[in-house]
Amino acid sequence: MSERAYIALGSNLGDRAANLDQALARLRSHPKIQVLAPSSYYDTDPVDCPADAGPFLNAAAELATDLPPVDLLCELLRVEKEMGRLRTAVNASRPIDLDLLLYGQQVVQETNAPALILPHPRMEERDFVLQPLAEIAPDAVHPVLKRTVRELLLTLHPEHGMLRGKRALVTGSTSGIGLAIAKALAAAGASVIVHGRRSRERAETAARQCSLFGQTAQVMMADLRDEKERGELANKAWEALGGLDILVNNAGADTLTGEAARWPFERKLAELWAVDVQGTLHLSRTLGARMKSAGGVILTMGWDQAETGMEGDSGELFSTIKGGIMAFTRSLALSLAPSVRVNCIAPGWIKTAWGESASGYWHDRVMRETPLKRWGSPGDIAAAALWLVSPAAAFFTGQIVRVNGGVVR
Repeated sequence: MSERAYIALGSNLGDRAANLDQALARLRSHPKIQVLAPSSYYDTDPVDCPADAGPFLNAAAELATDLPPVDLLCELLRVEKEMGRLRTAVNASRPIDLDLLLYGQQVVQETNAPALILPHPRMEERDFVLQPLAEIAPDAVHPVLKRTVRELLLTLHPEHGMLRGKRALVTGSTSGIGLAIAKALAAAGASVIVHGRRSRERAETAARQCSLFGQTAQVMMADLRDEKERGELANKAWEALGGLDILVNNAGADTLTGEAARWPFERKLAELWAVDVQGTLHLSRTLGARMKSAGGVILTMGWDQAETGMEGDSGELFSTIKGGIMAFTRSLALSLAPSVRVNCIAPGWIKTAWGESASGYWHDRVMRETPLKRWGSPGDIAAAALWLVSPAAAFFTGQIVRVNGGVVR
């Protein structure tokens, strides 16, 4: 098969990962299509979609094919239809979205049905297209703009270079908020250490996503419940990068989903205390003391409702744990001033793993309590984190920054 083509995949309905898997499997079954290199999957915010649209899972794939461009597009449309995509409204939520991005260096403007434009219109403006594409084809050239995919990606990140030369450790950064923060720091030019506890495969996938912007991200595994492993993580991270300028204490125990959701109150409290509190305190004190000579920034993770209260077991647990971290942050900021800045991000209703599976009751509550009338996203937290660790926040320390869409209780 002589021609090379690149496609984008997306899903924001149902089991998003299973939808992407199925679409790739259907393409592999075609006798004139080979799927050469699928990217990893990227959680992204909806763009130009209805207000109630959920987050997308996006990917890209390199294909080898003997099909002409129009026939390949027809095959993509066939897979979409078979998988239940209904084009009822512009950019409506869908189980699968397949776009033909590039076909060799061909430039096509075909308005007859099915309409085909190559390269795909506005692909150079879409971060959710360029990030997965840059993972598998960073040197592919846009045939009109004559720029590589990596160059186009960096153009979308004006903050690139803002953290050049900085070294960062982001705990709990294999998915969700932690991964979004790690990617934001990498996009700004920082060297990043991705930390995970259970799955090295997930950590390595996250590191690849952070490496799209030029610096190779490193992976370190450690169980923050264990005092010895916490100490080893601090030492190894410091030695690997020759020091640290940024520490983001994002790691937290998940007691809301999976088996842990069924644990008794006392076991949840012990887990949260070990990971969220002891992990944050130990790493912040250990690495903060080392940062004092050259300066640095430390971020912790609180919770906006720790200061106002929320009913129920989860409210009691998280207000205790996150309230303690918030109080610690203020004191550590005084201890490490003036050379190290310490601030806390207090997220509100953020659509992480729990939020994606939350019931209608919780969705209605979020809409009712949030003036901006939407869930927050990991990207919203990452944007705040990037600002807080940047020189733009140089006169900012000891603060609790609520990122919650304006919720006031």
